[in-house]
Amino acid sequence: MLNEAALLSQLWARRPGTSLPRDFYCSPKAHEADLRTIWTKEWIFAASAAEMPKAGSYVTLQIGAYPIVVVRGSDGAIRAFHNSCRHRGSRICSAAKGSAPRLVCPYHQWTYDLDGKLMWARDMGPEFDPSQHGLKPVHAGVAAGMVFICLADTAPDFAPLKAAADRYGAPHRLDELKVAHQSTIIERANWKLVLENNRECYHCAGSHPSLCRTFDDDPDLVGADDAQTSPRGAAHLARCEAAGLPSRYIIAPNEQWRLVRIPLAGDAISYTMDGKAAVAGGLPGMPLADAGTLLFFHYPNTWNHFLSDHVLHFRVLPIDANATEVTTTWLVHKDAQEGRDYDLKRLTEVWNDTNDEDRRVVEENQIGIASPAYEPGPYSAKQESGVLQFVDWYARTFEAAVRGPTALAHAAGANRAQRPAPAQVGLA
Repeated sequence: MLNEAALLSQLWARRPGTSLPRDFYCSPKAHEADLRTIWTKEWIFAASAAEMPKAGSYVTLQIGAYPIVVVRGSDGAIRAFHNSCRHRGSRICSAAKGSAPRLVCPYHQWTYDLDGKLMWARDMGPEFDPSQHGLKPVHAGVAAGMVFICLADTAPDFAPLKAAADRYGAPHRLDELKVAHQSTIIERANWKLVLENNRECYHCAGSHPSLCRTFDDDPDLVGADDAQTSPRGAAHLARCEAAGLPSRYIIAPNEQWRLVRIPLAGDAISYTMDGKAAVAGGLPGMPLADAGTLLFFHYPNTWNHFLSDHVLHFRVLPIDANATEVTTTWLVHKDAQEGRDYDLKRLTEVWNDTNDEDRRVVEENQIGIASPAYEPGPYSAKQESGVLQFVDWYARTFEAAVRGPTALAHAAGANRAQRPAPAQVGLA
């Protein structure tokens, strides 16, 4: 029987420095285990706060069996709730996003305020207490203009992530941005393959002609310790820090998230086909037009690029063992006007091309791994250190959820000993 204990045994038997066993990419049972041990326990990127610009603006998402609604309240605060009516359980908000002065269940019109309180329920009798039937809350926090949610009863500490992301993102003025465009695609591959593909550029030269015009695929820039081992990266960090931009490599002690600013290729300043700015005037407050990109990842479901002229968010959500939803959001300054300050095709074409190319890459990866002939292969220490970092984080986190926090030592000793530990830089 393929249960969590059996999966844990497979992780322990995995050869260090190799990809995961086949079940972890293909098995519905492993997918269910991922939902229990990762997706309902960790902080998950849900939406950009810019997607909810005013009171009543909401975004919905699905994490496993859980429908969630994220809404901006009348007080400006962003909250998250289980998207299930406290009457007979109907989903309340079915649209991907929208705006409403109240959250009204379409079934029997139970009406909730934007803070989740039940405001009205018809004919429930004199003994009915509305205060006991508010929407069930979900942990929510905002870091660098990004809304994260956590389905666990007790959420992991959000403060270190928020402190780091807010400080690094501050020059980009996230509260002054708006959504210029958003796209969602389905990749017929396991969510871990989507993350693995993002964490290396070993494939970039052969797969991403548009991206490689501006994104430098030097593995010393885009590996597990981005920019630390690259002289060009180190010089860029020093230059940006001197200009007042928080830029140096910082990583969480458990390696779940990291931030660093890296240069783009050549003299490129944005992700465009010619390398020039995608948005005229850039982002007010940025001291350098050529600050490269602030890379921010947070496992298990987001990577992001904060540039001098716009910001890109990527959100990954699992659908099933062999399908993943990837949403890309382009943010520009709220005063930028399409047709005057930016052309939408020019702003989006590099990453639209890259997303579709990545979709094809990971779908072929999934097909190959599904073969009974597949066996885990070795990662390139130089080119795929970021992939190994992610897989090791996944293995440690899975084990900790199954066996408890004391199990971390076993996984850390088995996996992290195979590569140098990255520097863990504090906020000071």
